[in-house]
Order: sequence, then C-alpha cells, then structure tokens
Amino acid sequence: MAEASQGHYGAIVVGAGIVGLAVARELRRRAPDARIAVIDQAQIVAAHQSGHNSGVIHGGIYYTPGSLKARLCVEGSRLMYDYCDEHGIPHERCGKLIVARHEGELGRLDELERRGRANGVPGLRRVAGRDIPDIEPNAVGVQALHAPGTGIVDYGRVAEAIAEELRAGGVELLLGRTVQRVTPQGAGAIVRHDRGQLRADRVIVCAGLWSDRIARRCGAPADPRIVPFRGAYLRLQATDPPVVRGMVYPVPDPELPFLGVHVTPHVAGQVMLGPTALAVASRAGYRLRRVSARDVWETASWPGTWRVAGRFWRTGLDEVRLAASRRAFVAACAEYVPSLTVEDLDGTTAAGVRAQAVGRDGSLVDDFVIARDGPVSHVRNAPSPAATSAFALAAEILRRTETGR
Repeated sequence: MAEASQGHYGAIVVGAGIVGLAVARELRRRAPDARIAVIDQAQIVAAHQSGHNSGVIHGGIYYTPGSLKARLCVEGSRLMYDYCDEHGIPHERCGKLIVARHEGELGRLDELERRGRANGVPGLRRVAGRDIPDIEPNAVGVQALHAPGTGIVDYGRVAEAIAEELRAGGVELLLGRTVQRVTPQGAGAIVRHDRGQLRADRVIVCAGLWSDRIARRCGAPADPRIVPFRGAYLRLQATDPPVVRGMVYPVPDPELPFLGVHVTPHVAGQVMLGPTALAVASRAGYRLRRVSARDVWETASWPGTWRVAGRFWRTGLDEVRLAASRRAFVAACAEYVPSLTVEDLDGTTAAGVRAQAVGRDGSLVDDFVIARDGPVSHVRNAPSPAATSAFALAAEILRRTETGR
C-alpha cells in the first residue's frame, strides 16, 4: 500500500546503521524539539556492515595523521567506551598486538608506531620479540606494537541501544522503506521511497553499501563508486584458557585499506579468525553464491575496478585461495599464532560485506568522505573504523552540513 507524505521533518537520516543512528542521536541532542526520522530499507537496525563486523573498538594506529579517520577514531573510541559504560553494553579493553613476523616488516611497524604516536593512541608501546609471550603466550614475532586501549564490543547491540534511545526521544524509525531518490527542493528536500515520500529541511544520507547509488540519483558525481568486499570469519573451538587474551594482528600492507586476517576474541566469548577481503558479486554478498546482476554491472563497468585489479591481482589470488581453503586461512593466522591448526576450528563461519569506495583512477579511498549539496549531505565512504568513530563522526558530519566546510 502506498504511503503518502506524512508532514514535514526538520531532518531525515537515510540509513539505520550505527553511523546513521549516531547522526540522528546527535541531531536530537542539538534540536530536542525537532521532528526527526531515520529511514532504512531493512526491517531492523544494523542490518549490514554495523551488524557484520569483527566488533573491534579501534585505537587509531593505522590512519594517516591529520586524516578524518585518525582524528575521529581516537575521539570516537573514547566516546564509544563512555556510551557502553553508560548503557551497560558488554565490552572489554582486551588490547591489540600487531606482530612483525620477520625483519622485513620492521619498517612498516616503525611507520605504524609513528602514526599511532602522532594520533595520540593511549598506552602504545613497542615490544621486543622475547617479550611478546608476556602479553600473548601463543604469539610469536620479531617485534610488536601493543595498544592496550583497543577493545571489543557487539556493534549490533550498540546500534539497538541507540535505536531505543531515539525512539524514547521521539525520533521516528521508518524501517522497511527503500529510498529511491533524494531531491533538493527549495530550502529543503524530498525523500522518495517505495511507499511514498517525505519532506525535510535537510537530509543526511548514511547509506553504506548503497551510498554511491543514492548520491548519483541526486545528481552527485559518480566518483567514487562502492565496490563490495566480503570478509569471511572462521570460529575456533572454545578452550580454557582461550588461544589469545586479546587481539593479535599482522602488520598490514600499507597500500591496502584492509588489515589482514587476524585473531580476535568476541565479547560473547568465542575467538574468530579473519576477515578476508574478497571482491564479490553482490552488495549483500554474505554468501559467495549470491549474485546481483546490477551490482556486478556497476562494479565491472567502473574503470577504477579494473585499475585496482591490475595493481593488486596477486593479492586477489591470495584472497581467492583463502576463500577456497580453510587450511590456507588458518595457515595465514598461524604465521604469528603458530599453535593454530585446522583441527582447532569448530565449523562455524560468519561473513560481512565492506563498502569500499574506489576512485575512477583506481585509488582505494582511505578516508571518510562527506559531501554536501545544499540541504542534502552524503557520507560517500565510511568503512572501518566508522563504527568505532560513530559518535565523533556524527558530530563531524553535522558540523559540515551546518557550515558547508
């Protein structure tokens, strides 16, 4: 049944992931009496990236000093811990160890340490190889970086808590409505969806995997394009004590925005290996066999896709190998946690899909991208650490929508 326009809103947020919900929360804090709505095609909040990730509260080590990611991650992690404390959401500051497996990775580790210190990551310290077992008894490496403030949380639970807070504050959550177009009109904008249309003074689009599609329909540039990358996880059998106390990561490839397969405990108690980073045929490609002809066309017809493939074809082959072989998957983690074997797996798998913005020139966009067109603002790129940064990122988005800078 069609749904007619239901009056006028002060603001509408498109997208009920953790960033969109955090933006709505910040709007309500700034304008307690405004009429605000969040609209999303899914029937639940956090249906995609926010509910399908490794649950890490990042410390801010990896990101280029001065970038939005660097600035907002450190502040965002503090705000995320505060929110979890205030709302009784289970979380843990279990720490992260980034391990250099051989001498050839020490230069990259030096750069990560430089970035982490420039970004103000609390408690960051260099660890000699002989001291790694004091932090993680089952990990090995020539040197490591330890960030004790890095933590874990279930971001789906965080999103649900924000949604409850929004409902209690009078914010309307319009779920199960697919936004088709956002059109600036006069001093405001019209949000057209599959059940009608809504009017608002301003609209903020936080559509994640579909952010570029909505932006293009508004007349925004096609660049950058979202390319979906599937991240697969394998779960270990429960042991006492668990194989890791905190998180253990490899030193990542600095040319890629992905952090490599790692070993991460979850707040529910299980330990996961992953994620991988395999380009897939659907923006909802939680299963490899899922194919969307439209998503395939949009990925394959984008010049940047082929430029990325040309630069990183060896990495792509490695990702295919990890997707095809659990033994290869575990072996990648065993390079720094050598006790791991395939027999340690419990047979459970999970997956998420990352919305990675790719430029026409083949660049993998490595910072948050926020664009404004009059009363409509678009978050064009918000991958990890967007969940960690959600509250700080929301404030930044509103600052830019209000100032135009």
